[in-house]
Amino acid sequence: MPWREQLVPAPMVRSAVVAPSSRFRSVLVEVADAGTFEPDTSPESTDGPFAQLVDAAHADAMVPAQLSVEPVEPRQLEENDDIGLMLGEAALEEQMRAAARTDHCAVLPGWITRRDLDALRSRVAPYGGAITELPIRRGLMAPTAQNDGTVNVALRPLVTTYGTVPSRDLDPTLFAAVAYMVMFGMMFGDVGHGLAIVAIGVVAWRLHGERWRTIHVAAPFLIGAGLAATAFGFLYGEAFGPTGLVPTLWFRPLDDPERLLVAGLILGCVLLAITFALAVVNRWREAGPGVALYHASGIAGAALFVGVMLWIAGAATSTAWARDAGIAVFVVGVLLTFVGLIVTAGVSGSGIAEAVVEMFDTLLRLGSNIVSFARLAAFGLTHAVIAEVVWAGAVSLWSAANPAGPVAAVALFAIGNVAAFALGALVGAIQALRLEYYEMFSRLFAGQGRPFAPWHIPTQRLET
Repeated sequence: MPWREQLVPAPMVRSAVVAPSSRFRSVLVEVADAGTFEPDTSPESTDGPFAQLVDAAHADAMVPAQLSVEPVEPRQLEENDDIGLMLGEAALEEQMRAAARTDHCAVLPGWITRRDLDALRSRVAPYGGAITELPIRRGLMAPTAQNDGTVNVALRPLVTTYGTVPSRDLDPTLFAAVAYMVMFGMMFGDVGHGLAIVAIGVVAWRLHGERWRTIHVAAPFLIGAGLAATAFGFLYGEAFGPTGLVPTLWFRPLDDPERLLVAGLILGCVLLAITFALAVVNRWREAGPGVALYHASGIAGAALFVGVMLWIAGAATSTAWARDAGIAVFVVGVLLTFVGLIVTAGVSGSGIAEAVVEMFDTLLRLGSNIVSFARLAAFGLTHAVIAEVVWAGAVSLWSAANPAGPVAAVALFAIGNVAAFALGALVGAIQALRLEYYEMFSRLFAGQGRPFAPWHIPTQRLET
């Protein structure tokens, strides 16, 4: 799958299944078997003959629903006690009753992805059916169907755990995954520990079968996070601690913690800048240029962020024009954001008061979001300190005038690194996730979408 297709959800088509009333059942059976169409109806429970067969005992049975290709009589299913077909025929019965009908035609509206439209048309055409496209009325939200590349499937839980991407938004899965891995690597920078995660990922990749499916799917994510930790380990000169096994390509965190703090804040600002850029695009795609301009996560909020960054850069480098430009851009951002808040709250006394409070909260949240990335340095230092203590203890035991010293040193080194690995991996994983959800996704998403849930009931042929 081209990588560009993984940057947006699959294009959705508002459509309708249309068929002659006499062939409607056959057409719906093909639609259900294809599993690519989501009916946009809310069928209520019916008292039809098949629904009556599905009593409480049958409804609770762990049997997958099925449909018969040929029409089937309720009495036949009752005699065979075929619960799967009972459930499938009852579901088909509900959809048939929910469809709009004329004297000669039946219509069932719904959604389908653009990529599956032609295939479904080909399946229903022999039965006289058709799939017609319908206009999407204003305010109607399409369901979200993701483009499932191999890597995207492994990384998508980062986003879906937070919420469903609205169908018009950009899909942030790739960005979120790269950002997560970089942040994790910065907090877990160690060549030995990173390669251990890579090894776990490779083993997971080689596991196959339904039993190992979840672990297998997560393999690309584990390998990516391990490689990020390994890269930062080379930068820090850490391999199972300060063992000297690898050179220090940048600096050791414990030698210059202030530098690590600044690096963490700079990385956080870069990630926030990308987040604001994506958020502006999302607001534009969702509601047009007006919302994109005035929304706190649109151009207005981006102006606040850019203004702060320019002022900080000017102050750090003693550049007057950067400080002045930062103040000007920040003021523009405040005005745009405040106008947007007033429009939302209403032009009244209470509306203005609400906008003032929201404006204060927006500014406070922006500052706290930036400072929050200091945890990248804090937990990176914590991991380095634990590894340093373990290594120092092992060296001390090895050098002691005690015959058991080397054995104790090896034991301490092994147990200590296992503890450092487990604690560092857990903390890094949680903190990187927290930064993504609170500092980044809270701006990227202005609302939640709903997942595409195609109607799928497989068919079987009854033996006569």
